[in-house]
Amino acid sequence: MHVSAIIAAGGRGARFGGDRPKQLLALAGRPILQRSVEAFVRSPLVHDIVVALPGDLAAAPPDYLRNIDPRVQIVAGGERRQDSVANAFARVADRADIVVIHDAARPLVTADLIRRTIDAAAETGAAIAAVRAHDTVKQGDAGGLITGTLPRESIFLAQTPQAFRAPVLRDALAVGARGVAATDEAMLAECAGHPVKLVDGDPRNLKITTPEDLAMAQRFLDAPAVPALRIGNGYDLHRLVEGRPLILGGVTIPYEKGLKGHSDADAVCHAVTDAILGGAGAGDIGRHFPDTDPAWKDANSIALLTTAVSIVRDAGYAIVNVDVVVIAQKPKLLPYVGAMRESLARALSVAPEQVSVKGKTNEGVDSMGAGESIAVHAVALLNHSGGPVER
Repeated sequence: MHVSAIIAAGGRGARFGGDRPKQLLALAGRPILQRSVEAFVRSPLVHDIVVALPGDLAAAPPDYLRNIDPRVQIVAGGERRQDSVANAFARVADRADIVVIHDAARPLVTADLIRRTIDAAAETGAAIAAVRAHDTVKQGDAGGLITGTLPRESIFLAQTPQAFRAPVLRDALAVGARGVAATDEAMLAECAGHPVKLVDGDPRNLKITTPEDLAMAQRFLDAPAVPALRIGNGYDLHRLVEGRPLILGGVTIPYEKGLKGHSDADAVCHAVTDAILGGAGAGDIGRHFPDTDPAWKDANSIALLTTAVSIVRDAGYAIVNVDVVVIAQKPKLLPYVGAMRESLARALSVAPEQVSVKGKTNEGVDSMGAGESIAVHAVALLNHSGGPVER
């Protein structure tokens, strides 16, 4: 598979201010543009790179760009981003199967994000990196009044890289040539009738638009190194009693007994909460939601888990996956596993494919085997995604 990359660097960065294009400004001693191009030079998947620059810079590019790698070509950009990409695409190798496009103003892109976006485009035809909206999203009018609240679970904030099979990008750019204005190539691909796959982005992959963004990128680079991956372990056990609903993973399961506890006693949510908090070094469920506090009496454990996710995210971690084992002699959990995965995924702000739930019996041993209790083990893998780390 031949992969070509386009680095869109044809703008002047008017919103940033100053008399120099923002992509030429230094970030930790190296120009933003250099960092962005180097990320693709280093990628083992990328065979050639076309950089679209403002016309005067394309005529006299900086030395670091001319000498960076023989696979790098330079072209003059256009008035709009889509014009710059079209000019660059005209120089892409005819044998290119995939074309990946990246904003030069995103210098912190990782090799893993480049790879995942390319792989998704190879599978589906078009793919973009995007991060999920975690805050409540409001829609407003010109007067500053709210006109609606959008469901945040369906809102994604687009990033680059954006990758396309070459024929898909050709169709997308043809739509632009017919007069459709777009803020990115994914929008043009949508207008051309092509589905576009969402790939989990990276919060550190910020676009430098203002001086504050540049300062944030500098802080990311200055942050002390921490292990990229962290593992957390969680465990919970509750007795089964009559007169209580049986709730596991946010799903109410028809059964003659339920779990006894201060909250709704959802042992799955409690074990997962402890696992993600433990992975982030952020304490445990008892520290954040003590059973001595009447505020948590009969509390919805999915809501507690959602709060724990915010704590983990604020500590600079993203959830990679969660694996859960439920030990219960009765009832049989298989019919409810899918619903539990969906419920947990929503609370964790991940895809259901990142959540595993398995049911096991205890072969008649101990209180679990006697049908007197249910225990849950959970393991969570977290990835350090930038920001502060709780010590």
